Amino acid sequence: MSILAAVGQAHATDPREAGMRAANLALNDLGNVVPSLGIVIAPYRLDAQLVINGVTSLLSNVPLIGFSTFAGLTHDGQTQQAVIVALLAGDELQAETHWFSGYSQASGEAALRLKQLLGYEQKPAQGILAFGDGLNGNAEEFCSALSAALPLVGGLASADPQSHQSYQIAGAQTGSGAMATAFLRGNFKMGIGASHGWEPIGAHFRVTRSRGFWLRTLDGKPASETYAQLFGHPAREWAFPPLNYTTRIYPLGFEQSNSSELLVRSPLRIEADGSFRMNANIRDGSDGYLMMSSPNSCEQSARTAAANALAALGEAKPEFALVLVDLSWAMLLQANPGAEIRAIREVLGQNVKVAGGYTIGQMIPAGQDQSHPQFLNQHIVVTVFGTADQSE
Repeated sequence: MSILAAVGQAHATDPREAGMRAANLALNDLGNVVPSLGIVIAPYRLDAQLVINGVTSLLSNVPLIGFSTFAGLTHDGQTQQAVIVALLAGDELQAETHWFSGYSQASGEAALRLKQLLGYEQKPAQGILAFGDGLNGNAEEFCSALSAALPLVGGLASADPQSHQSYQIAGAQTGSGAMATAFLRGNFKMGIGASHGWEPIGAHFRVTRSRGFWLRTLDGKPASETYAQLFGHPAREWAFPPLNYTTRIYPLGFEQSNSSELLVRSPLRIEADGSFRMNANIRDGSDGYLMMSSPNSCEQSARTAAANALAALGEAKPEFALVLVDLSWAMLLQANPGAEIRAIREVLGQNVKVAGGYTIGQMIPAGQDQSHPQFLNQHIVVTVFGTADQSE
């Protein structure tokens, strides 16, 4: 049997009811086929455990993985209030989920544990989905501890730009500070495409002081002062909404030794002392270039990511697309919500089911000449699932 997909979404003030209704709609769409994996995408405002209680009331024996998001995405566009449940099925599709609770304290050790679990299996995983905490944990360290051969794709759970709380889901477990993963095996194929619409505009800075996730000074001045000079708002205003989190649409690009493309790193927010709170380490002495984008550039990048995913799928027929989009896109496309989904469907076709959400970091497999999976900011990642050719 080919890979089959179904997506349900439901609005409700009761989180448990919303989860149950979304699962029910997806099951009805799937028909008499037994699902092999469920992906749950829920608004950060809803109680995660109640959402899962509702979903598992109908899908108690189905492996589940998921994350919280600022807004969810389906083939119908963007929704900020609905629980989304996507189901994948296939005769030979197998999934198992794992919960790494220590990710926020020791991200590298969580990655080593993941590799250890994979080593116990006789049959290698053909795909690994991973959703982690975007504020508490080091996704770059997590990716760096994994080998280039791992087919890892995923993102970091998001919430309101001013909230410090997001959650992850694996099976019946949910909470913050974790990495949730699903190991996938069977007669299927994944095609992955990633792109971003940001370009350097000429402004250049030297990172003169950075500690951990905090970028303290640019060109010897508090980072907020540098942006204040560029954009015209007093530095003290950058520590308060909305400026303290809209800085995400003005990322920095850093040169890479093994690539002509800039490595994009985005602030999560600006702290009261004027420093940028990042979710990746920035090295002192690095040269950063201010980057900007436009809605048109983002839509074109969405088409590019979808086209690359489709090309990677080869001859396999696309059935389902998992779409992970950086939170900055929701800010930039605020006047035209869901524009990235419409752009993707232009490429994939109108019959491919879509589910996803906004993240504050993305993970994709290693590229050519890279030694480990990549941790990204600011990207859209499109992962298309189809049935593999039995001869492959």
